[in-house]
Amino acid sequence: MARRPTMTDIARKAGVSKGAVSYALNNQPGVSDDTRTRVLAIAEAMGYTPNSAARALNNAEVGAIGLVICRPATILGVEPFFMELISGISGELSARSVSLNVQVVADHAAEIEIYRRWWGGRHVDGVLIADVRVDDRRFGAVRQLGLPAVAHAGPGDFGGLPSVWSDDAASVTEAAEYLAALGHRRIARIGGLPGLLHTEIRTKAFHAACERLDVEALTVNADYTAPDGRRATRRVLSMNPAPTAIIYDNDIMAVAGMAVAKEMDVAVPDDVSMIAWDDSTLCNLVHPPLTALRRDVAGYGALAARTLAKLISEGHADSAQHDTAYLVARGSTARPGDRRRR
Repeated sequence: MARRPTMTDIARKAGVSKGAVSYALNNQPGVSDDTRTRVLAIAEAMGYTPNSAARALNNAEVGAIGLVICRPATILGVEPFFMELISGISGELSARSVSLNVQVVADHAAEIEIYRRWWGGRHVDGVLIADVRVDDRRFGAVRQLGLPAVAHAGPGDFGGLPSVWSDDAASVTEAAEYLAALGHRRIARIGGLPGLLHTEIRTKAFHAACERLDVEALTVNADYTAPDGRRATRRVLSMNPAPTAIIYDNDIMAVAGMAVAKEMDVAVPDDVSMIAWDDSTLCNLVHPPLTALRRDVAGYGALAARTLAKLISEGHADSAQHDTAYLVARGSTARPGDRRRR
């Protein structure tokens, strides 16, 4: 399916500004009758049809963008990250009278099929691609369809697609440096799903920082859920010697890890310090409250929505870097003490 012609394409063909094209197509004053006639003729010849999201940006009809999440559906009800992300996207879109279609799938093949159905039926004007993998075939699929798309990932080359990202490498480095400054010399990380780009970025940066700091590092991957967080925590706390600090890739696994530490009679933070990613309300509901890497997830989602809206309406958008997550120290981290085992 060929790419839809845009106002930028018409402006280039007609030799006028995009603003002049907008005036002509919307029957507004500001261009001559000859220019209006020429623009309308070129638009008809190119098969131009204003997409719904672009019309919505001009306070006209309601459009839609899509977000497909390739995770178990049960995660969405308990995962603060996705709830805040969707909240930020929806808040930005509602101000533009654009709706958000969200669907959960089991794999990327099903996700690509949804893209084909959405785009073929003109159900969406663009999509946000989440959970980007190291080798991700979704980018080739959306390019082939001509479907406007923005990736939630970076930095990196996504086949010409713009992306919205934050510097995960800098954040995990800050966490490692903080723990090393407290005196920790054996640090574990309960990472996310292997193969996800942000997991690989965090893992590489974590181990590089620990090597530079002369700290022993260990990464155990999990799936962001509480059961897998508990499993991974039991594994690292059962090691001999066990780490004196753990960094978790989300807050759900960190909260689950605190429960495991209590079951194993391992005191937080006297025996083991813990740090969570994404400083949600959960981090303040446990005792001691969790030290966390804080970022504005809703703002991150809003930036992605704005970037996609620009791509849809103008035919081009630059990649955008959002604020870097920063450390908020609370009661779950301290200098390492003697491990208590009864």
